[in-house]
Amino acid sequence: MLQSIVLDRKGAHGLSVQICAGLRELILGGALKVGERLPATRTLAQEFGVARTTIVESFERLAAEGLIETRIGSGTFVSQALANERPAPAAAAVAVPTARVKLAEAMNTASKLFGTRLPHQPRAFTTAMPAFDAFPMAQWSKLSGRHWRKARHQVLGYPDPHGELVLRQAIAAHLRLNRGIACEWQQIFVVAGAQQAFQLIAATLLDPGDKVWFEDPGAIGARNSLIQSGADLVPVPVDESGLVVEEGLRRAPDFRLAFTTPAHQQPLGAKMSLERRLALLEAAEASGAWIIEDDWDGEFCFQGAPMATLASIDRSGRVIYVGTFSKTLFPSLRLGFLVAPPQLSEQIGICLDAFSPGVPTALQGIVADFIVEGHFATHVRRMRKLYQERYQALFDAAQEHLSPDLEVVPTQTGMHTIAFPRKGLEAVAIAQAAARRGVTVAPISRFCLEPLARDGLVLGFSGFPPSEIRAGVTGLRRSIDDLVTQGDWTGVSAGMVLSGKPNSP
Repeated sequence: MLQSIVLDRKGAHGLSVQICAGLRELILGGALKVGERLPATRTLAQEFGVARTTIVESFERLAAEGLIETRIGSGTFVSQALANERPAPAAAAVAVPTARVKLAEAMNTASKLFGTRLPHQPRAFTTAMPAFDAFPMAQWSKLSGRHWRKARHQVLGYPDPHGELVLRQAIAAHLRLNRGIACEWQQIFVVAGAQQAFQLIAATLLDPGDKVWFEDPGAIGARNSLIQSGADLVPVPVDESGLVVEEGLRRAPDFRLAFTTPAHQQPLGAKMSLERRLALLEAAEASGAWIIEDDWDGEFCFQGAPMATLASIDRSGRVIYVGTFSKTLFPSLRLGFLVAPPQLSEQIGICLDAFSPGVPTALQGIVADFIVEGHFATHVRRMRKLYQERYQALFDAAQEHLSPDLEVVPTQTGMHTIAFPRKGLEAVAIAQAAARRGVTVAPISRFCLEPLARDGLVLGFSGFPPSEIRAGVTGLRRSIDDLVTQGDWTGVSAGMVLSGKPNSP
């Protein structure tokens, strides 16, 4: 057994430390049994070719840890105390109580229902991918360097769980000016991305079993967050005017919360009409319910000003507005925010105080400077123009190479659009064939709780230049040709409904 302890005489750790670690592993692993006598220090010194004092130092460390004990006149033995403290073998481990694995079971169920995570490489046609190639790295680096030169207590301390004051004030000013939301900085809460915002809202407002209207198809991340909270998701269909409020009232008039993406519906791309917005606000007020407005890519409107937010026309304080910098800046920031109605601000603040460690201070400070100095507004304007050009490249290439097999739907907002295959071609089969050629497309059915009448594909265009978009269209064209040639036009559905049965178009 002692031969298993190999000493590195040129290593960073001293020989006594290495011998101590080797003996510790043998004792804790059970190779040296409780009560077993260790060789004498002189004997071990000869075995390892070290000074006796080196072995003595190792034994002293092990004795201090309670792993060995010396008996005068008898020698050194593995401590009897380990007889009670040694962990039980894995086969005899006591089962974890059911309540303790509730979250793990919930997320395991969610993963089975909604499939594996899509690739996030910046390649055609990955969705929700900002233009990394156009991000102002030099300006960002300059702001970062300036921030880190501030006093250490400003940049190294614990962050405020509610968000740093300077960023909350900057976000409030931006929303008032650019999104029409009349809010004060006290209503702004900075979180680690929109996903945490959804979890926070659910933790604050929902009890297990509460009914939640959810756009169907709808945003997968938000859906998983609400499932985790134990909510009863009520799928509400979406048409060209957005969430169908009448159907929501028919299915669950006693809803507690509604989730919607009114500026650019995820994934279908519809803009919620003013009539629907007013109907949703009226339904929420009548039911005493709340509304989550996820404005995930509403800043990117190609023609004219972005559409007014739902929160901007809310007069009864029912809308909780959620924004993210993952799309307007870059995803690895993991930085988002929510705007709470005044009557909810205190409760959300208490919830954050209780469990949130806050978001890294440095990131908040840099983003605040980026906004206050005007770089954020400039960047968003540049991205609107750039994304319009990239969308147009996709649309033109699709018209030339994919028509009539694939009908790309025009859009004037956002970072993706959708396409419908002609009759006889399955969206899931196209997605699978495209993946084999290194092209990422997601079936709309992946976003669904209930089966679709007509499946399609989600095509992101924001994260790659026109040359890559055209190459992606070529790959998609060849993928469709592969299916037609092979006669394999169908595929296994990528989405699952809550019953666990595959979706079908």
